Amino acid sequence: MEEPEVKNEEAKGLNFVEQLVKEDLQAGKNGGRLNTRFPPEPNGYLHIGHAKASCMDFGVAEKFGGTCNLRFDDTNPVKEDVEYVDSIREDIHWLGFDWGDREYYASDYFPQLYDLAVRMIKEGKAYVDDQTSEQIAAQKGTPTEPGQNSPYRDRSVEENLDLFTRMNAGEFEEGSRVLRAKIDMASSNMHFRDPIMYRIIKTPHHRTGTTWKVYPMYDFAHGQSDYFEGVTHSICTLEFVPHRPLYEHFVKELADDSYCPRQIEFNRLNLTYTVMSKRKLLQLVKEGLVAGWDDPRMPTISGMRRRGYTPQSIRNFIDTIGYTKYEALNSVSLLEHAVRDDLNRVATRVMAVVNPVKLVLTNYPEDMVETVEMDNNPEQEGAGTHSMPFSRELYIERDDFMENPPKKFFRLAPGQEVRLKGAYIIKCEEVVKDAEGNITELRCTYDPESRSGLPGASRKVKGTLHWVSAPHAVDAEVRLYDRLFEVENPAAETERDFREMLNPQSLVIAHAKLEPYAARLGEKAGEKMQFQRIGYFTPDYDTRPGALVFNRTIALKDSWEKAKAKA
Repeated sequence: MEEPEVKNEEAKGLNFVEQLVKEDLQAGKNGGRLNTRFPPEPNGYLHIGHAKASCMDFGVAEKFGGTCNLRFDDTNPVKEDVEYVDSIREDIHWLGFDWGDREYYASDYFPQLYDLAVRMIKEGKAYVDDQTSEQIAAQKGTPTEPGQNSPYRDRSVEENLDLFTRMNAGEFEEGSRVLRAKIDMASSNMHFRDPIMYRIIKTPHHRTGTTWKVYPMYDFAHGQSDYFEGVTHSICTLEFVPHRPLYEHFVKELADDSYCPRQIEFNRLNLTYTVMSKRKLLQLVKEGLVAGWDDPRMPTISGMRRRGYTPQSIRNFIDTIGYTKYEALNSVSLLEHAVRDDLNRVATRVMAVVNPVKLVLTNYPEDMVETVEMDNNPEQEGAGTHSMPFSRELYIERDDFMENPPKKFFRLAPGQEVRLKGAYIIKCEEVVKDAEGNITELRCTYDPESRSGLPGASRKVKGTLHWVSAPHAVDAEVRLYDRLFEVENPAAETERDFREMLNPQSLVIAHAKLEPYAARLGEKAGEKMQFQRIGYFTPDYDTRPGALVFNRTIALKDSWEKAKAKA
């Protein structure tokens, strides 16, 4: 048979999962087909860990000319919601993947799964257990000690069929009975010790309503769903390694040598200063500790999108950390570097002053307004320029002035010169303060011969500052987002509640002055901007009428790593 074509293989070597897939295709397994699946549970929003999984599932199919299904693992109606289904679709599309007409649900297979369970009961491979979950857990034994058989393990086929039918008819209370597979209570693999196949749940399902009162467990439903869909490679994370023998055990109730799905595991994505537990993320949302699943501090894909991350930056980060068989804690700085790198390529450069102080050029004509041309993006050929007004009264950053500066302070100080970017060299002559000693105004002079583009512009000074014209400035709210947790590995701090480790400075709200062009761009949803010398920003979609709100995507430099190095 022909060797499968591998797109872009020359540009990049194959990871171990791709190598296994390639070997299966070359061996002609499953008739040479490749069909993967991305199977999210609709019980929360996707986070960056799911992004890594989707990049694998969709990416390997794309690379080898196969297909990838989107299958919602909707087997627990208690936690599921249509809101989550819609958000998952949006997030996957935003990342750049498409499943065509291959959108499926585990609930699509409830009839087949139920029929299989009935068949297994008839064949003596499953039984109804009346014990509580605590009793079942106690009888499972330990990894070094065998479990004990349930007192209900040897019920007759007829009794088991009757009870299972009545379970689904809603005759029994939740938790009162379960259906278990009859495998081996002495198995060295704890998952083989008569695992639960079905439990009673009376909450209406978002797709099937009240049709079902029993719902399959993940280990029973997942492999069978793969089989029903024709999935050839079930790629998942390392915590499912011990589940693989059970996956194969159940699948072989249906599959034969001509076709059988194969489970392959890779390491999940863990990030510093982040929690990935959906339960904990939901807790943050429900307790109002964040503004929702799409809060820009959350590791959710929707939060990252709202914060201004690009799909390409996330995919570049995932390519950088790669796929292995070993768990690791990845530095969030690597993700932030990928974001900066991509935004540097695409973001429009604009001027904004986040902590303004007024600066007056005393020797500049009061009624004069000049126009200076600013590059939109020096990294992008053909990005062009935009015009920016310059006048007698300006705003600069308060932090760019010091009255008594240290020796190597190259910004503005009394008697010191700096260049205003794209414009003139200025010199501070006087500092104006209010009654409490706060600086309210800086009075400076400018050198008319020093404007950028004129012969005198060749005169050099050590500092260059950004600025905006005060009469033309547009007010905006800027939300300065930072890492949500102040502890590098919250999961390792087992003695503390994770909520105690939240970073109190993860959101600081400031009121900025923007050049007019930046304000116009701020009216465009999804626009990517670099506020020069400050960071990358994007307009927030909850901007109120008549107001502008910007989210800081990321600062220009990694202040966290610098602070860690000093410590």
